[in-house]
Amino acid sequence: MVKMTMIARVTDGLPLAEGLDDGRDLVDAEMYKQQVKALFKNLSKGHNEASRMSIETGPYVFHYIIEGRVCYLTMCDRSYPKKLAFQYLEDLKNEFERVNGAQIETAARPYAFIKFDTFIQKTKKLYQDTRTQRNIAKLNDELYEVHQIMTRNVQEVLGVGEKLDRKIFVLPFRIT
Repeated sequence: MVKMTMIARVTDGLPLAEGLDDGRDLVDAEMYKQQVKALFKNLSKGHNEASRMSIETGPYVFHYIIEGRVCYLTMCDRSYPKKLAFQYLEDLKNEFERVNGAQIETAARPYAFIKFDTFIQKTKKLYQDTRTQRNIAKLNDELYEVHQIMTRNVQEVLGVGEKLDRKIFVLPFRIT
């Protein structure tokens, strides 16, 4: 289950938007927010190892995507599927860039795009239950794509093998 969502500018760690939660179901919510802010600060210093990463913290996992100059981060239960967490972040990234892309660099105050919370809340509801038909379909689509790639690779290998078999029988030989 998605517990927290934050979006920040990577160049200076400025928080741009946050999924506002009441925090009733999250023990130590303030501690986790401080961890996120420290992570954003490290990212602004150039300490980002990857554009996509998962970081364990207690019973939760932070997942983030860095795209261009923005970091999209969510905190989920450890049992929440990683693929769904990253798909959730992709959905947020696409909409945030579409709506606010031109103003990201000029934002001067924290949470300048707080109105984006409405979209975060709507999207979060879609991803809350991993057993919903929509989310199961997303996971199955990804499995199908992987299956198709493997099938195609096996067929390509078999095709190469047939070509090699044909060449072996065509080679000339000499009797002396």
